[in-house]
Amino acid sequence: MNTVNIVKFPKLGLEFTIDKVAFYIFNLPVYWYGIIIATGFFLAIVFGLRNSEKFGIKSDDAIDLVFWAAPIAVIGARIYYVVFNWHEFNGDFKKIINIRTGGLAIYGGLIGAVITAYFFAKIKKIDFLKLADLGSPYFVLAQAIGRWGNFVNQEAFGTNTNLPWGMHSGDVENYLRSLNDSGIDPTMPVHPTFLYESLWNFGVFLFLIWYRKRYKVRGELFFFYMLLYGVGRAWIEGLRTDSLYLGNFRISQLLAIVFSIVFAIIIVIRHRTSKGELVYNAANGPCDIKDCEEVCKNETECDTKEENVEKSIGESEIDNKKML
Repeated sequence: MNTVNIVKFPKLGLEFTIDKVAFYIFNLPVYWYGIIIATGFFLAIVFGLRNSEKFGIKSDDAIDLVFWAAPIAVIGARIYYVVFNWHEFNGDFKKIINIRTGGLAIYGGLIGAVITAYFFAKIKKIDFLKLADLGSPYFVLAQAIGRWGNFVNQEAFGTNTNLPWGMHSGDVENYLRSLNDSGIDPTMPVHPTFLYESLWNFGVFLFLIWYRKRYKVRGELFFFYMLLYGVGRAWIEGLRTDSLYLGNFRISQLLAIVFSIVFAIIIVIRHRTSKGELVYNAANGPCDIKDCEEVCKNETECDTKEENVEKSIGESEIDNKKML
C-alpha cells in the first residue's frame, strides 16, 4: 500500500510530500494519524488534571475517569462509523476492529464519553455538570488537534472550490473518481474541511477558556461547547463528500443541528431558572455557593451575592493563577 502523498494547494503555490507512516517498530508501521490523535488526547488530559481541583474535582477521580472514558469513547467512535458505513465492512470483523488507518466518528466518541462521565459521576457522587464544564474546553482542543490526522490521511475533505486554499492530492482524486459524481471534478481542488473544523474548534476552545472566568451557571461551558461545535459541524459537514448517511440525511449534520438547537434552549432555560447557583472566586475560578468555602481554601473571600459576581470577575484579571 502506498503511504506517500503529494498534497498541493495550487493557488497558493504550496506542495507537501506526506508519508502516512511516521516510523516502524519491528516492521510494524506507526501512523501519524494515531500519533496526532494521541497528542491531542494527552494534552487534554494534562490540562484537565492541571485544573481539576479548581472545579472541586479530585485529580485521582479525574484520572480514573480517563481510564474508563478513553477506551469507551474510541469504541463509541468506531461503532458510530461502522453502523452508518456498514457497506464498507460487510460484516468482516477484522476490518471492523482495525482502526489503524482511520474510521472514527467524533460524535460516537463524544456520546460514549458523555455517557461514561455521567455514570462515573453518579457512582463517585461528583456533580456531573462541573465535570462536564472541566472537560469541555480540552475535549474540543483535542478535536482541533486530531483533525490534522485527517490531513495526513487525506480524508474529511469537501467538494470542489475556487478558493485560494483549495487542495488536491492523488488520494483525493482517486476517492472522488470512485464516487462517480458528475457534479465533482476529481482533478480540481477541493475544500480542506479538516482545516475548517480544526480552526473552528480552536476558536471554540479559546472562547470557552475566556468565558470560563465569566460564566455563572453550572454546565454552561458544556452547553456552549455542544452548541458551538454543533453550529460549526453543521455547515462544515454540508461541504464534505464522505459523510455518513441515515437515509437521505447526513447523520452528523442532523445531530449537529439538533444539538445546537437543544443546547441553545437549555442555556436560555438555565439562565432563567438558576440565578445565584454559581458564584465566582477570583483566585480559584467558579464554585457553587454550597461548597465555595471549601474550594476557595481561605485564599480569598467568596462572593455569594449575585451583585458581587462582576466585582470578583474584575479582580480575577490580576490573579497569578491563570487557568490555561
